[in-house]
Amino acid sequence: MEVKTRSSTNKKLGMHGAIDLQEQRFRREFYAAIVYGFGVSSLTGEYKVVRTFQEQHGLGVVQAEVYTLGTGRWRTLGPVGYWRNEILQFYGPFLNNHCHWIVNDNQICTFDLDKETFQFFPSPPSVEVNHGQSLGILKGCLCKLDTDYSELTIWVMKEYGIKNSWHKQVVEKRQTIQWPVCEPIHLITGLKDGSFLMVFENKLCVFDPRSRTIEDTYMFDPDLSGLAYRPSFVKLQSFESERVHMF
Repeated sequence: MEVKTRSSTNKKLGMHGAIDLQEQRFRREFYAAIVYGFGVSSLTGEYKVVRTFQEQHGLGVVQAEVYTLGTGRWRTLGPVGYWRNEILQFYGPFLNNHCHWIVNDNQICTFDLDKETFQFFPSPPSVEVNHGQSLGILKGCLCKLDTDYSELTIWVMKEYGIKNSWHKQVVEKRQTIQWPVCEPIHLITGLKDGSFLMVFENKLCVFDPRSRTIEDTYMFDPDLSGLAYRPSFVKLQSFESERVHMF
């Protein structure tokens, strides 16, 4: 696995690098979803990568491991009872010391980077059918995007961890804006003018809810997505025990 980053000490100097983590110890002869999350512990300041997977022998059992940058090894956390086989999102947005995933229809699971434990998290009001679901971060708040045959809904959690603080930020009918019905739309970030930068299929899109317009461009391989970049002054070279590549 490779963790890539871009750091900068001023507006003119940019540094790119990657850390190669140890190869996973599991092997599968057929398709298996490997789900990742990345964040920093609020107590220790340690950067951690968490992943879940299914082992070769143990169908239906989802295991978890965590990697603390600088240690050079994965640690086993054991089985995760909350998760089923079909993960709906392959990366977990990091907010408030937790990584977040959709693990079932209308169910959210989090990983606490301090306690290194998984738990369920309050979800928005459920609907009967959601063909596409994803989580993101919008202006410092957790958000959830739901798509079905008729509309796109963006939910925003105004107060972290409070179930009744979920609020419908945007509801857009499909007659106005066309999007893939059976594929999730991933929010990258909210822009200053109130529009949203999103990815679906292999398109990078800007959606303006005021004018009800969408601009898109083909930029990605179908298997790629995108995340918002958040700068940090932490240097990769400070993790001396890791295999660091600067470019």
